[in-house]
Amino acid sequence: MKLISSVIAVTILAFSLSAQAAELLTVAVAANVKFVFDELKTEFKKSTGIDANGVFASSGKINAQIKSGAPYDVFMSADMEFPAALHKEGLATEAPWVYAKGVLVLWTLRPLDLKQGMRVLNDPAVRKIAMANPKLAPYGREALRSLEYFKMVKHVEPKLIYGESIGQVNQYIDSQSVEIGFTAKSVVLAPQMHGHGNWIEVPKESYQPIEQGMVILKHGAETNADAAQKFMVFMASAKARSIFEKFGYLLP
Repeated sequence: MKLISSVIAVTILAFSLSAQAAELLTVAVAANVKFVFDELKTEFKKSTGIDANGVFASSGKINAQIKSGAPYDVFMSADMEFPAALHKEGLATEAPWVYAKGVLVLWTLRPLDLKQGMRVLNDPAVRKIAMANPKLAPYGREALRSLEYFKMVKHVEPKLIYGESIGQVNQYIDSQSVEIGFTAKSVVLAPQMHGHGNWIEVPKESYQPIEQGMVILKHGAETNADAAQKFMVFMASAKARSIFEKFGYLLP
């Protein structure tokens, strides 16, 4: 009887641990969504009881990690291209859908005249400009497109300092290692950044809309399908949309 009781106890414990594990969702998150994700995961847990753990990096780096077998359940990219490619390769269960549209800004902690608009980048006081790596980060790609639109690439290229992601760009700006940089509007509107420096929006006609897509990944579908699906449903909810809107995103 003692042996049977022990077996039952171990079985119950194993089942309990398995259930607990299933209640933790691992979400790979593009760096521009970092501050927003803190609020999203709080509201998601309130509505479902499920914890969502965010892993933050550039979309390109996350894409490479997923291809190398990283055990992420859901991918919140900064564009549609990376998750669409993962779906095509069989690493995501469905085609991505747009959860938000990002807005590009110029942010500085220096006393620069932002009334000049993009021309401020030509100011002699601006010696270094931070930008996310266009090959890895959609925000960097669109920042470069904006410079091309205004025919400024040749003049400002010697000043460009590339960060691996928006997160690293923000560090450059915040530490004043650069005079100014391209970042996401969601960053400068975060409560943590209130009153911290000055910013202006990059003219929207100068870059393509930054449509940000998300997908349930193959790993999530195989090991954590219920939690992953609940997260997708939550992300389309009025509550999630209101959070994105508060952080300056445009809604799809």
